[in-house]
Amino acid sequence: MRQKTSFIFDLDGTLTDSVYQNVAAWKEALDSEHIALAMWRIHRKIGMSGGLMLKSLSRETGLDINDEQAKRLSAKHAEAYERLQHQITTLPGAIELLNELSSSGLQWCIATSGGSDTAEINLKALGLKTDDVKLITRDDVKYGKPDPDLFLASAERMNVPIEDCLVIGDAIWDMLAARRCKATGIGVLSGGYDIGELERAGALRVYEDAADLLDHLDEIASRP
Repeated sequence: MRQKTSFIFDLDGTLTDSVYQNVAAWKEALDSEHIALAMWRIHRKIGMSGGLMLKSLSRETGLDINDEQAKRLSAKHAEAYERLQHQITTLPGAIELLNELSSSGLQWCIATSGGSDTAEINLKALGLKTDDVKLITRDDVKYGKPDPDLFLASAERMNVPIEDCLVIGDAIWDMLAARRCKATGIGVLSGGYDIGELERAGALRVYEDAADLLDHLDEIASRP
């Protein structure tokens, strides 16, 4: 009998329309520390873990962001993101896709580079609670994306081989992390990256959003 496909979903930009709120929150945090950075540059880093993102931004700005400042920035980002939570909505087809997988007996898990506090905000937009889903956050692993720890932990949580998992994500960091653990990356355009970028990072297929993926689920989901 063939192994069923299991799904690992990114959260921001994949299931919820929250990428630009994330960008705005980081912009506010950086401005408060007098770190000047254009919003488009911040957007290019969304999907990384916060710590790795700040290291990358340090290289771009030439500034030394020490551990104490990094903690302040992360806390300020979380505060700003919470204030913007009323703007965060479900992306088209996200709830329907998750419901279809569940009704078809296909396992799914959510893996996010954000912490549990920001994950709860996004789950609320989806009408879900942490007890309702298998959820892996940055708090659960040593390294965030593009390291594969989040996805490996998700496969372990579902008790399935990582090779039988599809990683659904909107950012190149999702695709790179999927490649590193031999999962199959499936890209969506709902986070702002284009098809070429996602495919070069390793996406096997790219769809517009969760609704488009649902319409083409038979292309990627193996059933027994």
